[in-house]
Amino acid sequence: MSSPLQNLSDAGVAVWLDDISRERLRGGNLAELIAERNVVGVTSNPTIFAKALSEGDAYDAQLHDLAVRGVSVDEAVRAITAYDIRWGADVLRPVYDADGGVDGRVSLEVDPRLARDTERTIAEARALWWLVDRPNLMIKIPATVEGLPAITAALAEGISVNVTLIFSLERYRAVMEAFLTGLERAREAGRDLSTIQSVASFFVSRVDTEVDKRLTKIGTEEAVGLRGRAAIANARLAYAAYEEVFSGERWAALESAGARAQRPLWASTGVKDPELPDTLYVTELVAPNTVNTMPEATLSAVADHGEITGDTVRANYGSARADLDAVAAVGVDLDDVVRVLENEGVDKFAKSWDELLTRVSQQLDANA
Repeated sequence: MSSPLQNLSDAGVAVWLDDISRERLRGGNLAELIAERNVVGVTSNPTIFAKALSEGDAYDAQLHDLAVRGVSVDEAVRAITAYDIRWGADVLRPVYDADGGVDGRVSLEVDPRLARDTERTIAEARALWWLVDRPNLMIKIPATVEGLPAITAALAEGISVNVTLIFSLERYRAVMEAFLTGLERAREAGRDLSTIQSVASFFVSRVDTEVDKRLTKIGTEEAVGLRGRAAIANARLAYAAYEEVFSGERWAALESAGARAQRPLWASTGVKDPELPDTLYVTELVAPNTVNTMPEATLSAVADHGEITGDTVRANYGSARADLDAVAAVGVDLDDVVRVLENEGVDKFAKSWDELLTRVSQQLDANA
């Protein structure tokens, strides 16, 4: 019998792990997940790195060398994160080579404190692309208003981009516009479009967390009955937008020049409400040419008891629209929801980055 994760892969969903640490790399766990659990990519974020630095001794030797050299805290963080991402990219390189560079990707985020600064985000993306120096790298750039031109600029220079922190359908359309414009500029510059990959990370569970909090506060039977439905509906309609944009003439011209579509990536797929099934944001978002990046607990849950029955997105556009309309009708301001979520997402990652800087600073001082 095939496994649920194999069924997921067969349905066109690339399984990525939303985690990286030097201990995972050093112990061979990532290689095991590639071999045994269909993992074909890795994403990282500042929270993941802050957690990794707080556990075990895997970073001690490098921290000692960085302290002896007297590097700044910012430089030390770049060196530490680039080391892990480079190692992860090397572990995934056979996947990248086997499928022509579609998967086998590892993502590294720009300093989240730059989320509202276009020029500095572009400069940081260039620096990280140079520092890691692996073709299967993706640079994560947030889908803030200021991040959109940075996405275009990076893609135009041949840098593969993972667009992160997408919550609204309106912003997702702007992300796809930024992608198309970036590839058009890359084509004008004579770049090989087939080497440029991009995913658009549409956040899922956080939408339910915020919407359900508001539905509970409203408290009517109708409102409470809508809990756990907004995030799936939002993501399904994002896929409808993806199908529309990537079937148009503008995309066809780029595709004929060798470009590859920017895949929707379902992020934040760990279920936070214990009353919801722990595989919900995987089994209900199965569609061709997508990515689902999962924390290991979700990956294990899908492997154990996930029921993959084929495409669960495209036949449900009507019900998805009805669910979002119903949520709005009971009094939830969805525009405000996504504004809150974007601001919180930027702030949370910036806070995690500050925690990472503090932890590295303390360890540098201890090794000086």
